[in-house]
Amino acid sequence: MEINLIVMGAVFVAIGYLVGVKKLTWLLAGYNEKRVTNKKKLAMLVGVTFAVLGLGLLIFGLIGFEQAETIMMVAVGIILLEVVYVNAKMVE
Repeated sequence: MEINLIVMGAVFVAIGYLVGVKKLTWLLAGYNEKRVTNKKKLAMLVGVTFAVLGLGLLIFGLIGFEQAETIMMVAVGIILLEVVYVNAKMVE
């Protein structure tokens, strides 16, 4: 068991739930409501991404994957790609 992956996975799932379901977009760093064209789509996209990444981290943590740094780098890379997409497509 990799406790650090399990904890990060739980945090990601919680953020995914709060942003995707509860629409608490103020949790997103740099979020400016006036510049976003579709708040619901943004919340759903970010929420689903964080929830899926969180579940992946939880699974890898529970099976004992020992290369936590590699998994976290992939997760951060996916989040960075999403930031680029959101800034290109959903922000004025």
